[in-house]
Amino acid sequence: MIVVPEWFFLLSVGLFGLLFGSMGNVIIWRVPRGESIVAPSSHCPSCGNAIRWYDNVPVLSWLILRARCRDCGASISARYPLVEAISGLLWLLAGLLWGMSMRVGFGIVFFYALLVLTFIDLDHHRLPNGLVALLAGIGVVGVALGVATGFEVVPLAPLPESGLLSSPMAYAALGAILGAGLSGLLAAAYSMVRGTTGLGMGDVKLLGALGIFLGPYVLMVLVIGSMLGMIASVLLMRRGADMSKTRIPFGPYLAAAAVVVCVVGTPLWTWYARLVLLV
Repeated sequence: MIVVPEWFFLLSVGLFGLLFGSMGNVIIWRVPRGESIVAPSSHCPSCGNAIRWYDNVPVLSWLILRARCRDCGASISARYPLVEAISGLLWLLAGLLWGMSMRVGFGIVFFYALLVLTFIDLDHHRLPNGLVALLAGIGVVGVALGVATGFEVVPLAPLPESGLLSSPMAYAALGAILGAGLSGLLAAAYSMVRGTTGLGMGDVKLLGALGIFLGPYVLMVLVIGSMLGMIASVLLMRRGADMSKTRIPFGPYLAAAAVVVCVVGTPLWTWYARLVLLV
């Protein structure tokens, strides 16, 4: 039996994350525009020339080219290497969290989807139904795989040792219901009281998908995401932004909160429970 050193596993995962970060940029750009992510090959949006393979090395090519297209000299946004770097870090984080297990593959897909959805929401203020549905579908496959094999796959959050919720299927179903149901009720209530949309249906659907992966921990995602959104709003107001005219996409904050929950959700939940009991 071949034993893979942990450092080699983590290094490989991080490098693959960088490579797939380049693909993530393609998805972020093309999917909202209804374009194929397969063809044509990557090309400069200014001159249309195909990008050579050696000019498409994540992060490094951008630095070597000094953020300029080799053919036309057009500026290349710093966001391209940023997405690639974040992708590499998220894949590495998944490797650290779940190690060499069946769960790590679904954790990587989870983080990768959150990254793509974050930047699409920042650009277009919407979360494509197809991508959210795909994320939910992958979560369901993970749940079914866990039930069939007996291994911990999806949900990514730790299951109770006993009781009804010790079943991955029940845990994921409760998470999806809490995520979509509670956020849907909040969105409807806000709309009735304020007469305007506060939480978009894309966010509601995303919370449902997150619930499949995180179970009841999705409630923490909603709370932490709301806190992050409020902090961002305060910072924007301090910079003089007119919040009545400023649209703030909520998806990125939910995505960031989901990553936080994956990292510190269990100790945070334990701390909160102890705090409540003390009070």
